[in-house]
Amino acid sequence: MRLLTEYIERALQFEELAKSEADPTFKSELLKQATAYRKLAAQRAQKYGLPAPSLPTKDES
Repeated sequence: MRLLTEYIERALQFEELAKSEADPTFKSELLKQATAYRKLAAQRAQKYGLPAPSLPTKDES
């Protein structure tokens, strides 16, 4: 269960970094990393018989 939590936390960290990144290329890479961690979290949740983690919310600001 610990890995599931760590994957979600890491995805959130990458998403938070991407929010303030000015370089579009680097921002894209950060979001790709976040997506990869969310995929790992979803796989781990499935292994534990849990629902998949929610998707990130779109910041409209």
